[in-house]
Amino acid sequence: MNQIFILILLSLSSSWALDNGLALTPPMGWLSWQRYRCTIDCVNHPQECISENLITRQANLMKTEGYLDAGYNYIGIDDCWSELKRDENQTLVPSKERFPRGMKYVADFVQERGFKFGLYGDFGLRTCEGYPGSLLHMEVDANTFADWGVDYVKVDGCHVLVSLMDEGYPKFGEYFNKTGRPMMYSCSWPFYLSLAGIEPNWDSIIKHCNIWRNHFDVQDSWSSVESIINYFGDNSKRLATYAGPGHWNDPDMLVIGNFGLSYDQSKVQMAVWSILAAPLLMSNDLGNIKPELKELLLNQDVIAIDQDSLGRAGYRPLKKSQISAWKREITPVISNHTSLAIAFVNHNDNGAPRFGNFTFEEMEIDTSERFNGYDIQDLLPSSTQKYTVYQSDGRYRFEILVNPTGVLLLRLTARESL
Repeated sequence: MNQIFILILLSLSSSWALDNGLALTPPMGWLSWQRYRCTIDCVNHPQECISENLITRQANLMKTEGYLDAGYNYIGIDDCWSELKRDENQTLVPSKERFPRGMKYVADFVQERGFKFGLYGDFGLRTCEGYPGSLLHMEVDANTFADWGVDYVKVDGCHVLVSLMDEGYPKFGEYFNKTGRPMMYSCSWPFYLSLAGIEPNWDSIIKHCNIWRNHFDVQDSWSSVESIINYFGDNSKRLATYAGPGHWNDPDMLVIGNFGLSYDQSKVQMAVWSILAAPLLMSNDLGNIKPELKELLLNQDVIAIDQDSLGRAGYRPLKKSQISAWKREITPVISNHTSLAIAFVNHNDNGAPRFGNFTFEEMEIDTSERFNGYDIQDLLPSSTQKYTVYQSDGRYRFEILVNPTGVLLLRLTARESL
């Protein structure tokens, strides 16, 4: 089937907009990909393979260890869950060996414990790992996902021409909508366009997707996490304008609790993701996680920043002397008085904490009207880090000391005017 014919098929629809009432704040939960990848050998790796056992085990842990209570309410299976071929009706089939009771059983299992169920698909002819894609079967697959009780669909973009995406992703989303089942729609659409050097049509992406991937997959390393942070920093003012209730930028999964990040670096990911109003989607082994990292993932002060109902994504006002400064406006405690979340990230990894000095003007914090100072709360306190706020030469300033590849995350609440 040639590209022109596929374009005709994709374009045969009326104009519509995603209106599923979902993702009014960034979604939170757990996804399988980064930690477990495409492990399908359940004989040699019974605890690691993508299977019913893995998902039910993680669901039980999320329930008993407090993650559901903290807001992590999605559980999603990524690539490699299906058979390599569709059945005689061209319907996707879960791996008979690894999901012997079918995907509806898994969905029911996690939903009975209070979670929502997520599943991976691909807009192309094949998924990134070579399993059946949806390009010629979008309506069938949308109905199948709805029949299984899927609540969240992650749609990748491997093995398809980029030129088909501007029509294809909305069309796939339309089929999901037509099922009548609300399914949060996660698109990889803008990433693949950007990778091809094409500026995404952001109006269309916002109209048709709940969340979307902007950059490369996160890996379990500081260099990967920092590269994503730098990408969002370099583009953050522009990207922040696209985010809001129902539609969010997605810098990819939290790798906190795995092998590649130190404790300080884990704090950085949690802090910057909350400033960006990013989905908090863990990918880790919750049965083997250090207590301090579990405590970080369950930190209600940081989660509250990420989930702030004002719905304004933050950005990076500046970066100097290897320290990046981040700011997000959050719901004011006092009407007409600004509340902010501020983060300072030390990108220097030479083993020594680093001092920084930032004026409120550099941070784009307005002190011109009714300013009576801020009450400041350190949300990730550390005995080796510190901050002070003082006035010099008529300017308010932050003086900070931040650990190498570490972060200060502060909440600023404006006081009543005098």
